[in-house]
Parts: sequence; C-alpha cells; structure tokens
Amino acid sequence: MAISRPARAAADDDVAGKQIKRTIWSGVLAGVGLVAFADETVFHQLLHWHHFYDKSTLAVGLVSDGLFHAGGFIAMVAGLFLLADALRRGGFVPKRWWGALLLGAGGFQLYDGIVQHKLLGLHQIRYHVTLWPCDLTWNLIAAVMIAAGAALMTGRAGVAGSTMFRSDAGTAA
Repeated sequence: MAISRPARAAADDDVAGKQIKRTIWSGVLAGVGLVAFADETVFHQLLHWHHFYDKSTLAVGLVSDGLFHAGGFIAMVAGLFLLADALRRGGFVPKRWWGALLLGAGGFQLYDGIVQHKLLGLHQIRYHVTLWPCDLTWNLIAAVMIAAGAALMTGRAGVAGSTMFRSDAGTAA
C-alpha cells in the first residue's frame, strides 16, 4: 500500500518539525549551561564577588555554588546530547541552534538579574559598590543576547550538510 503524496509530505513535515525542536532545545540548554558556567567560574570562583546563595554562611554559599554548577553542567550535557542526536538524524539547523543558544544564555542571564538578584535577593552581582551600573550592564548584555538570538530565529535557515562535522569532508573519493 503506497502512501499518498500529501500524507508523505505531512509525515516529512512532522519529522522536520521534531528535528527543528531538537535543534532549538539543544541550543537553549547549551546557552543556559554556558552562561551558568561563565557566571559560576568568573563571578563566584575567580572574582569571589558572590555565591549563588549569600543569605547564610560561607559553607552554605559554597554548597549552593556547587549545586548551581552541577545544574549548569547538566543543562550543557543535555544540550550537547540533543545536538548530537539532531546531527545523527540529519536535522541540525545551525542558524537556529546559534539563535537558541543566544536566547537560552540571554534568557537565563536576564532571569538571574531580575528574579534572583532583585525579586528573590539570593545574591547581588557585587557588594559594597553602587549596584545600578552592575545591574544595568548585566541586564543590557542579556537583552542584546536575546535580541541577537531572536534575529537568528527568523528568516530562512537550512539543515546542515551531511559533511559538516566529518574529518574526511575535504578529501576526494
């Protein structure tokens, strides 16, 4: 029994839609993981500006940093697994992935700046300084990432070629 052309086209669209979703979720999770890693490494560990939770002892702050770091790592690993799956299935769309990565990174940073810093007061970017320049810079960088990500999510975008990540792509057969 042959499948009619419209039914086959609908099935192909459904598969393509799942691959686009996989690509987008991969980018969002990788973006969240990337910005969490950068925040944890730079502001928590190298500069010692704050901990994820600053309303208790140093020990609690360090444990909260560890949990935050683990959460960011899990997001990055999940995003990379979804990326590998999209590549394996031949449905990876690089432009959408980069757009989703910027949306995830900017969205998480804006959430951190507004919800965690201001609404919940878990921590500030810095202490013993005038906060508004830090907050403004933090949230403007997030807004720029979101705008750039949204721009990449619009317009035409094609599936990556099958040789995109192959080491033998440049050799003649």
